[in-house]
Amino acid sequence: MSFWAYMLRCADDSFYVGHTDDIDARIAQHQSGAIPGYTHERRPVTLVWSEEFAERDQAFAAERRIKGWSRLKKKALIDGSWAATSRLAGKSGVLRGGASTSSASPQDEREGRGAKGPMPIIVLVRPQLGENIGKAARAMLNFGLTELRLVSPRDGWPNPDAGPAASGADIVLEKAQVYDSVAEATADCAQVYATTVRKRGVTKPVVTPEQAAADIRSAGSRTAILFGPERSGLDTDDVALARTIITVPINPEFGSLNLAQAVILVAYEWSKGENLASPPTVDIDPPASQFELEGLIGHIERVLEESGYFFPPDRTPTTKRMLRTLFTKPGWNEQETRTVRGVLSALEKPRNRR
Repeated sequence: MSFWAYMLRCADDSFYVGHTDDIDARIAQHQSGAIPGYTHERRPVTLVWSEEFAERDQAFAAERRIKGWSRLKKKALIDGSWAATSRLAGKSGVLRGGASTSSASPQDEREGRGAKGPMPIIVLVRPQLGENIGKAARAMLNFGLTELRLVSPRDGWPNPDAGPAASGADIVLEKAQVYDSVAEATADCAQVYATTVRKRGVTKPVVTPEQAAADIRSAGSRTAILFGPERSGLDTDDVALARTIITVPINPEFGSLNLAQAVILVAYEWSKGENLASPPTVDIDPPASQFELEGLIGHIERVLEESGYFFPPDRTPTTKRMLRTLFTKPGWNEQETRTVRGVLSALEKPRNRR
């Protein structure tokens, strides 16, 4: 089986780098917009470079390395060969995790940035189940976050259980980077937050997800948010590496959040400043004029009179008043509902009560 690392040129002249085991199908997905995220909003996209590898790890390593290259290096790769460009790039020093000493963030310095600054990086510390990693990735992409880092995942990486649970958030999983320690995973970040419901004996500032989102946005620097393993959460040493703790008010009798729930709480607060697409709103038609309303009520009364609905005669004024109330105010009570049922019955089986 073969694997490919590939690079696309997007409509805005930026580059996207990825890896796959089916190059033709993956490029078709990017071009059709079937993959949400970076390329979906920058179509049409064109394949400008690809390289075949024998092992997935090799393709993934190439992807991570290229993402850290400057735009000039990427153009050099398009014009030349992987082996030659890789050797030249290696002379300038490529850092672990794909960050180049001479370039900024991946995807041509565009992906990883929000509307008003760098997006926070989600760091899952010693996650246990691939399924939970996938669910966390899904939660991230729902709210516009795409950069995921994994610290010593228990079952290794890539994990086949992550994909189905991600429900289409493949771009997050494909970009995920693996580190041996929290210190390495956060080395390029100016601010590190630890999510926990307990301070665990560490004295640090404590903020809500909402306050953290505001602080991250105003700081304008790279930020990592740590989430602990499913069973126990972050340990004391993990929290000690952070500068600030993120927590939420929670039921003291049951303070257990699963990994995806914790991620979604933080990601949602971040998304409020990102102008993400909301479900389309439908304008409510303006209320009818009084003339139109009177015409409707008069029409109903004529139909009901012809059907023999108003009976006995001495109740007619009260019944008509009830009908008028029914059609001139929102919210129907029980009596009004019975009145409407009576109207319908009279229309279905008119009878002469004279």
